[in-house]
Amino acid sequence: MTDRAAPSRASRRSALVVFAVVTVLALCGVWAGRAADRSRTVSEAPRTEAAQKAADDREAAAGAGGGAAGGGAGELPGVRDCGYGEPVPKPKIITLTCANTGTVASDIHWDEYRQDRAEGTGAVQVTGGAGGTARTSFRARVTLLAPKNVDGQMVFSSLEVRYTGMTPAGKQTETYSIA
Repeated sequence: MTDRAAPSRASRRSALVVFAVVTVLALCGVWAGRAADRSRTVSEAPRTEAAQKAADDREAAAGAGGGAAGGGAGELPGVRDCGYGEPVPKPKIITLTCANTGTVASDIHWDEYRQDRAEGTGAVQVTGGAGGTARTSFRARVTLLAPKNVDGQMVFSSLEVRYTGMTPAGKQTETYSIA
């Protein structure tokens, strides 16, 4: 009986060591995978302010020479990304939830852009799931409202989203403070 007891203990130890090694490798793989997902999400995120500023600089160089800061009568209000930076008129992308950038209005095409309001269509992208990897897109009408002077520049301070089909969380209309 002692002959069988010794190999049994050794095989239990070997099995325990193999289990521990496999568990450690699996946990490291999950951790590394999540880190890669986070970095991919950040690199794929829409670049709001930088991309829009470059487009605005090109428009300003090509077109109307006016538009000094100070909220003049002819100046169209812009949108500041999460309340920071220079206002961008007619933005293509607007971050709606600045705390986690989980909701973004993108691919916005403006039908009307005036000093008192702006209306257009686009897609609202909602990111969720583990590591922010699950993205869902919803078609919507976007309306910018309530222009006001912030730091000497005119900006829209409110954004209303009206979904034209499926909606996140069952809401047909959502309003965001964006100043």
